[in-house]
Amino acid sequence: MDSAGDALNGGYAVSQVELGRRGFRRSQQIKSVITSIVSTIVLAVIIIVGLELSPGWSHVKETFFSPEYFVKSLPDVAKGLWLNVRVLVVAVIGVALMSTLLALIRTSRTPILFPLRALVAIYTTVMRGVPIIVVLYLIGFGIPGLGLFGRIDPSILGTIAVVMGYSAYVSEVLRAGFNDVHPSQRASARSLGLTSGQTTRMVVIPQALRSVAPALMNDFISMQKDVGLISVLGAVDAVRAAQIDVASTYNFTPYVVASILFILLSVPFIVLNDWYSDRLRKRELSGGTV
Repeated sequence: MDSAGDALNGGYAVSQVELGRRGFRRSQQIKSVITSIVSTIVLAVIIIVGLELSPGWSHVKETFFSPEYFVKSLPDVAKGLWLNVRVLVVAVIGVALMSTLLALIRTSRTPILFPLRALVAIYTTVMRGVPIIVVLYLIGFGIPGLGLFGRIDPSILGTIAVVMGYSAYVSEVLRAGFNDVHPSQRASARSLGLTSGQTTRMVVIPQALRSVAPALMNDFISMQKDVGLISVLGAVDAVRAAQIDVASTYNFTPYVVASILFILLSVPFIVLNDWYSDRLRKRELSGGTV
């Protein structure tokens, strides 16, 4: 039995001091878990009791959390959410392409591209200073007002506005990632015979993406919510479907339905972002390569 225990510990007997430390750590972990559970239960009880004691809780519960209207509005809001998902997929692709192009222009040092660098700098400054809902109004009502393209679907105009707005934010994140790549990486790639374009594509961009991935995921999560603003242009997405149901029933539960669906849509990416950020942090603390 002793030899088996020694083998499990790499051939060395575990001292009583180490066993005591392990037992202490286990007891601390158990105590931490119990404390977390108890504190969560206490907080939940306080919230529930506080709501039940509120004079208007019964009215609020019926107005915002009605099971009847929840079931009735769920199909319409879910159908509208499908439009949000389609807009999001197209917007992600558009933002990825446009922001990468803007970031490459901003980080270039070629004198001939100076006018483009100046234009991109002005563009990113202006677009980051204008609220996204204002961009939606300007694009959604400005482009049709030109009378050049006939009638354009509001979801298309909303997608264009989202791409234009978020490309400015994401391009600055990418630019920071590009500048964070050490110049020696570029020099090494060029010394191996890679062209400037190959160096950027095969060396700079992959390293930059790894370093700014958490920030990019946060922008993506934010964009998931903001695609719901296309409803201001008349597109029947989840938010507009909820508004229509509220206008016909005078009950605000459909807004809660839309909120829950947006949360369910974003939770996987939030969890992925937290996991990846924690993974990067652990690698940096351990001195590993990212």
